[in-house]
Parts: sequence; structure tokens; C-alpha cells
Amino acid sequence: QVQLVESGGGSVQAGGSLTLSCRVSGISESDISMGWYRQAPGKERDFVANFARAGYKNYRDAVKGRFTISRDNAKNTVYLQMNDLKPEDTGVYFCNFYSQSQRDYWGQGTQVTVSS
Repeated sequence: QVQLVESGGGSVQAGGSLTLSCRVSGISESDISMGWYRQAPGKERDFVANFARAGYKNYRDAVKGRFTISRDNAKNTVYLQMNDLKPEDTGVYFCNFYSQSQRDYWGQGTQVTVSS
């Protein structure tokens, strides 16, 4: 059974920090990319950050310098360290695993709320 289990969301004030975790299990193939997306209320799901081929890291422009993506392959876990959070970072954050066979897998989402 494929599972992407996210944790670490919560409510913080602007300028605060949170670290999201996503543990992946049940996928027998390696990834093309693995990372995070977010969906603000009433908006589409948007890319935030990911690991692409050869470990190259990609970030959405709005989070560069504030968010850091990392992974622990031994734990099949990807992390998103979020610093200097802003109200516009509020949304549901989803973990994504895009497999070698070009299948998209998603976590259930974790809520991040940043108050001003």
C-alpha cells in the first residue's frame, strides 16, 4: 500500500518557522522528483520545492532563501524547513512523489497557517 504521510504543519505568527516531513512507503520504484506543493484557499495547487534528477533542488521564487528542502533516503523521508513564514505561505501543503514510471503520488496534506 502506497503511503505518503505528512506531518509538521501548524499555526505560527509571521516570521516563525515550521518543518514539514513526508515519509514515503509502499513505492517500489525510484523517483524522478520528490517535493512539496501547496494549495491556498480558493486557489490551485502550486509548486513549492522539490528534488529533481541528480539531487538538484528547485524552489518557487517566493520561497527562495526562506525554505530549504532536504531528504533522508535511509528513512524514505523528505523535509521542508520553512523560515521567516509569511501570511501568504498559508495553505495545505502536499507531499509529491513522481515516479520513474511517470506516476504521481500525493500525501493527504498538512495545514500551515501563518497569522500576521
